[in-house]
Amino acid sequence: MTNEFVSQVFEAVDSGDAATFVGFFSEQGRMVFANGEPMIGPAQIEAGVQAFFGTINALRHTVVREWVQGADTIVELTVEYDRLDGRTVTIPAVTIWHVDADHRIDDYRVYFDVAPIYR
Repeated sequence: MTNEFVSQVFEAVDSGDAATFVGFFSEQGRMVFANGEPMIGPAQIEAGVQAFFGTINALRHTVVREWVQGADTIVELTVEYDRLDGRTVTIPAVTIWHVDADHRIDDYRVYFDVAPIYR
Protein backbone atom coordinates (compact mmCIF):
# COMPACT_ATOMS: atom_id res chain seq x y z
CA MET A 1 0.00 0.00 0.00
CA THR A 2 1.38 3.36 -1.02
CA ASN A 3 1.84 6.12 1.55
CA GLU A 4 -0.68 8.95 1.02
CA PHE A 5 1.98 11.64 0.58
CA VAL A 6 3.82 9.48 -1.98
CA SER A 7 0.56 9.04 -3.89
CA GLN A 8 -0.15 12.78 -3.84
CA VAL A 9 3.31 13.67 -5.15
CA PHE A 10 3.14 11.27 -8.09
CA GLU A 11 -0.50 12.09 -8.87
CA ALA A 12 0.51 15.75 -9.26
CA VAL A 13 3.35 14.79 -11.60
CA ASP A 14 1.25 12.34 -13.62
CA SER A 15 -1.48 14.95 -14.10
CA GLY A 16 1.09 17.36 -15.53
CA ASP A 17 0.34 19.83 -12.75
CA ALA A 18 3.70 21.47 -12.03
CA ALA A 19 2.10 24.07 -9.75
CA THR A 20 0.58 21.44 -7.44
CA PHE A 21 3.81 19.43 -7.49
CA VAL A 22 5.93 22.42 -6.51
CA GLY A 23 3.46 23.15 -3.69
CA PHE A 24 4.95 20.17 -1.84
CA PHE A 25 8.34 21.94 -1.65
CA SER A 26 9.78 24.28 0.93
CA GLU A 27 10.92 27.75 -0.14
CA GLN A 28 14.51 26.46 -0.05
CA GLY A 29 13.60 23.18 -1.75
CA ARG A 30 16.15 21.62 -4.06
CA MET A 31 15.46 19.21 -6.92
CA VAL A 32 17.94 17.26 -9.04
CA PHE A 33 16.41 15.51 -12.05
CA ALA A 34 18.52 12.70 -13.55
CA ASN A 35 21.95 14.18 -14.29
CA GLY A 36 20.70 17.78 -14.55
CA GLU A 37 21.81 20.77 -12.55
CA PRO A 38 20.06 21.35 -9.21
CA MET A 39 16.94 23.51 -9.31
CA ILE A 40 16.60 25.60 -6.16
CA GLY A 41 13.34 27.10 -4.91
CA PRO A 42 9.78 26.68 -6.12
CA ALA A 43 10.09 29.00 -9.14
CA GLN A 44 13.09 27.14 -10.61
CA ILE A 45 11.59 23.75 -9.83
CA GLU A 46 8.25 24.63 -11.41
CA ALA A 47 9.94 26.05 -14.53
CA GLY A 48 12.14 22.96 -14.87
CA VAL A 49 9.29 20.52 -14.41
CA GLN A 50 7.08 22.46 -16.83
CA ALA A 51 9.89 22.47 -19.41
CA PHE A 52 10.26 18.69 -19.05
CA PHE A 53 6.50 18.21 -19.49
CA GLY A 54 6.86 20.04 -22.82
CA THR A 55 9.18 17.28 -24.09
CA ILE A 56 6.68 14.42 -23.60
CA ASN A 57 2.99 13.78 -24.18
CA ALA A 58 2.30 12.15 -20.80
CA LEU A 59 3.76 10.00 -18.04
CA ARG A 60 2.54 7.52 -15.47
CA HIS A 61 4.35 6.38 -12.33
CA THR A 62 3.84 2.94 -10.82
CA VAL A 63 5.26 2.45 -7.34
CA VAL A 64 7.16 -0.82 -7.05
CA ARG A 65 8.39 -0.33 -3.47
CA GLU A 66 8.72 2.52 -1.05
CA TRP A 67 10.57 3.09 2.16
CA VAL A 68 9.67 5.89 4.55
CA GLN A 69 11.97 6.37 7.50
CA GLY A 70 11.30 9.50 9.50
CA ALA A 71 11.84 12.49 7.21
CA ASP A 72 13.32 10.41 4.36
CA THR A 73 11.47 8.63 1.57
CA ILE A 74 12.83 6.32 -1.13
CA VAL A 75 10.50 5.20 -3.90
CA GLU A 76 11.34 2.58 -6.54
CA LEU A 77 9.17 3.07 -9.62
CA THR A 78 8.52 2.20 -13.19
CA VAL A 79 7.59 5.22 -15.26
CA GLU A 80 5.77 4.97 -18.55
CA TYR A 81 6.43 7.90 -20.89
CA ASP A 82 4.34 8.74 -23.92
CA ARG A 83 6.88 10.29 -26.26
CA LEU A 84 6.18 13.09 -28.71
CA ASP A 85 6.62 10.64 -31.62
CA GLY A 86 3.71 8.52 -30.32
CA ARG A 87 5.83 5.70 -28.92
CA THR A 88 5.72 4.67 -25.27
CA VAL A 89 8.75 3.65 -23.19
CA THR A 90 8.89 2.32 -19.64
CA ILE A 91 11.90 3.20 -17.52
CA PRO A 92 12.88 2.12 -14.00
CA ALA A 93 13.52 5.01 -11.61
CA VAL A 94 14.26 5.80 -8.00
CA THR A 95 13.15 9.00 -6.30
CA ILE A 96 14.54 10.05 -2.94
CA TRP A 97 13.31 12.98 -0.88
CA HIS A 98 13.63 14.54 2.52
CA VAL A 99 11.01 16.68 4.25
CA ASP A 100 11.63 19.48 6.71
CA ALA A 101 9.89 20.03 10.06
CA ASP A 102 6.84 21.49 8.22
CA HIS A 103 6.58 18.32 6.10
CA ARG A 104 7.68 20.20 2.97
CA ILE A 105 10.18 18.61 0.60
CA ASP A 106 13.56 20.30 0.94
CA ASP A 107 15.64 17.83 -1.09
CA TYR A 108 14.25 15.78 -4.01
CA ARG A 109 16.33 13.59 -6.32
CA VAL A 110 15.26 11.52 -9.31
CA TYR A 111 17.58 8.81 -10.61
CA PHE A 112 16.95 7.31 -14.04
CA ASP A 113 18.26 7.20 -17.61
CA VAL A 114 16.38 9.77 -19.72
CA ALA A 115 17.92 8.59 -23.02
CA PRO A 116 15.05 6.22 -23.98
CA ILE A 117 12.60 9.13 -23.83
CA TYR A 118 14.42 10.98 -26.60
CA ARG A 119 15.99 8.40 -28.89
